[in-house]
Amino acid sequence: MTDAGLRRRPEVDVLLVDDHPLFTRGLALLLPEVSDGRVRVVGTTDDAAAAAALVRRQHADVAVVDLHMPPPGGTRAIAAIRRADPLARVVALSGLAEPAAALEALRAGASGFLPKTSDPEALVRPLLAVLDGWSVLPEALLRQLLDDAAPAGGQAVADRLSAEERRLWRLVADGVSTVEIATTLHVSERTTKRMVAALLRSLGVSTRVEAAALAGRVHLGDGHG
Repeated sequence: MTDAGLRRRPEVDVLLVDDHPLFTRGLALLLPEVSDGRVRVVGTTDDAAAAAALVRRQHADVAVVDLHMPPPGGTRAIAAIRRADPLARVVALSGLAEPAAALEALRAGASGFLPKTSDPEALVRPLLAVLDGWSVLPEALLRQLLDDAAPAGGQAVADRLSAEERRLWRLVADGVSTVEIATTLHVSERTTKRMVAALLRSLGVSTRVEAAALAGRVHLGDGHG
C-alpha cells in the first residue's frame, strides 16, 4: 500500500489490550500521529477479561492484543473478541517472535502477529491490511510456520477437492484478499467468507496461513494436485 493509498483509506478505530501502561500510552499517542489521523485509538485496557466487551462497546475495527498478559491471557482474549464481534480483527503482539505463540494466536482468531519491537509506523499498514482480509506476519516467522505448521496427509485432502475448491485454495495461498477473491469469483464478500471457511474445514486447518502452508507442501499450482 502506497502512502497515497494510506491517505485515502477511512479511519480505523483501534483498541489496545496490554498490561504495560507505558507501552499502551506511547502507542496511543503515536499511532494517530504516524498515520496522519487515520488510526484512532478508541480505548485501552490492561485486563484481558474485559477486552471483548470493550471492543463491542467501542465498536473497534481492530484490537491490538499483547499475548503475554495475566490470566486469562492474550490468546483467550483474542478468542473472546472474535466470538463477541466476528467482524472485528485482531493483531497479536509479543515481545518475541515465537512460532508456537504466533500459531496459537492465529488459531484463536488473530489476523496478524507482530513483534512489540516494531516501530509504530510499521503497525499502520498491518492494521489497515487485516481489515481487507490479509494475514500479517514477519517474513522469517511466516517461512518457519510454512515449514512447520502444515498438517500431514495434505495430498489426500487436496485430491478430494473440486476444481473450484482448488482455485479458491490457490487464491487463499497467494494471499489474495477477501474483496479480490469475491471479484475474481464473481460472488459477494459474504459468500466468499463462507467459501473460505468451508475450505479451511475441508483442509483441516484453522487459518489462511496454515492453508498456504499446506498448499506449499502439496505443490498446489505446479501440476501436482
